[in-house]
Amino acid sequence: MLPALLLPMRSPAKRIRAILALAALVLSAAPAMAQVNWRMTTEYPQSNISGIGLTTFADRVAARTNGFVTVASAFDNELKINSGEMPRAALEGRIAGGDAFAGALSGLDPVLALSTLPFLVQSVDVARATNARARPLYEKAFAARGLKLLYLTIWPATGLWSDHALAGADDLPKLNLRAYDASSSAVMRAAGANAQFLPMDKALAGLKEHQLNAFLTSGDGGAGRKLWDFLPHFTAINYAMPVSIAFVRSEAFAELSEPMQREVMAAAAETEQSQFALLAHRTTENYARMRDNGVNIAEPAPPSLVTALRNAATDAIATWETQAGADAAAIVEWARQQ
Repeated sequence: MLPALLLPMRSPAKRIRAILALAALVLSAAPAMAQVNWRMTTEYPQSNISGIGLTTFADRVAARTNGFVTVASAFDNELKINSGEMPRAALEGRIAGGDAFAGALSGLDPVLALSTLPFLVQSVDVARATNARARPLYEKAFAARGLKLLYLTIWPATGLWSDHALAGADDLPKLNLRAYDASSSAVMRAAGANAQFLPMDKALAGLKEHQLNAFLTSGDGGAGRKLWDFLPHFTAINYAMPVSIAFVRSEAFAELSEPMQREVMAAAAETEQSQFALLAHRTTENYARMRDNGVNIAEPAPPSLVTALRNAATDAIATWETQAGADAAAIVEWARQQ
């Protein structure tokens, strides 16, 4: 027997009202659209510039989507997934995405190591402009592997943390050094140091076991880990201003409606701008905190030390340009001229 709402009706107005009532009944019975929660991670502490970015993004996404999209953030390598492992972890569904140190992603595409090239940029403005030019290449590299780039974070300039003061180039062979990617490891070895590329968790273990006596990282990276407990000297060689790249699995992004996608990307753009603003005073804050904890900061660095590193960097840059292609090499040439 047909429901009363579907029985023939002589009055068109009554029929329209009946249809509308039936539609409302069907919609009210349908399950509410499920909220989306993305699990995202960084191998750095929440107080680190990478961790601050992830926290900011989570807040902006929740606000812009009225809580429809939320981010559950994991810091300090809580999930035991370092930067180099994050893309695979995202594609396997263990996480939705993360904030990864770009130098550790060069195995995906050499262009992702652009920001860690030695002595390429020496100011915040040039770093920002260089990465703006490189961003389409970054996005292409991620998209080719099923990943959606969200935002970039530029780190403060990289220096050398060590257990003793560095007087010049002659001190390089005395260093058992943690480098942060394959390129920096090659450069440091060419300059005479005993260097190896290690993710942060393994590097910290090596430091505590007295296998390392130096770190290549920024004041931000070192302060967040309290490296001063082992390495009370920081030499401001201004090696590079690397980036971290926040991303999410493309499938997870595609599952959102177009309006929600726009809000997520707007939140990402706001986060990137916030991170750029943070960078402007981050070095000063880091140095103050480091000095408060007994770190001796050598700025400027000894000239012979910088000269030795610059000379050692020549082959590494040439090799990278060959691997990364003409478009990436053109960006490097532009940065050199600034």
